[in-house]
Amino acid sequence: MPMKEYGIDKKLETNIAYLSLGSNLKNKADNIFEACTFIKKEIGPIIKLSKLYITEPWGIKNQNKFLNQVLSIETSLNPLDLLNTCKKIEKKMGRISSRRWGERLIDIDILYYNNSIINMKKLSIPHIQISHRKFILIPLTEIDPNYVHPVLDLTNQQLLKKTNDNCLVIEYGL
Repeated sequence: MPMKEYGIDKKLETNIAYLSLGSNLKNKADNIFEACTFIKKEIGPIIKLSKLYITEPWGIKNQNKFLNQVLSIETSLNPLDLLNTCKKIEKKMGRISSRRWGERLIDIDILYYNNSIINMKKLSIPHIQISHRKFILIPLTEIDPNYVHPVLDLTNQQLLKKTNDNCLVIEYGL
């Protein structure tokens, strides 16, 4: 796929991506911190990061609560390389494939990449569940309330107001 179809301007040295981090096994805060360390080293600098949030599990309820965070990063990686690097970080940290929406040591999802719209078997950007997940929308709105979803044409803040998700999301440490 040509780079232009990814929404990448070849004149730009870096691209802006938004990532969601989640963990509900072992020391969740340490897992998030370690993932951020790998992201800075292997993907690029973190521009903004949200607070940490304790969240109810989404999809499968009978498991530990999650700790979630959203961050924006600069990267020179194209979207597929970004996805592959995120998966390598998860594996390096000890993530084992489990049931869908199940327990995980670390989960790193790409939410947005520039203003790209990518629909591939392996990768969908923007993430197809953004508008249905308060545990993504609350921290995403915290760091960039006015970012406009390139498909839904609504800001993160508008998506948060419209979501039907009623899962509990509480700021960590309060």
